[in-house]
Amino acid sequence: MTTVQPSSLLRRALLADSLASGATGLLLLFAVDWLSPLLALPHDLLLGAGASLLPFALALFWLARSTSLPRLAVWAVIVVNALWVLDSCWLLFAGQLEPSLLGRVFVIGQALAVALFAELQWFGLKRSQMQPLAS
Repeated sequence: MTTVQPSSLLRRALLADSLASGATGLLLLFAVDWLSPLLALPHDLLLGAGASLLPFALALFWLARSTSLPRLAVWAVIVVNALWVLDSCWLLFAGQLEPSLLGRVFVIGQALAVALFAELQWFGLKRSQMQPLAS
């Protein structure tokens, strides 16, 4: 297993992702009754998304503050972010839901932000210094 000495880009990307995920999670949890009709998205979908974002945000914050990271953990974050983007696209194009215009803008906007975080994390990982773990 390989650890990395995170580059400043990786550390900042993880921290920014943590803050955005935490803020979005709190917004979805505490404003779900207001957002659901406004976005024309199911209450349970928004509640589930908000609830899943909070532990993710905490994990990202912990990673951003660590002096060395398991390379696999960083790849896991990048993959989870990529899956979030794909799921967001599926939500819009599968035809099972009909979000309002504001709902579409919200889904597309957060998917673009998550894609940017994944890209920054990938570039940050490439700039990070690899350190093999001692056995």
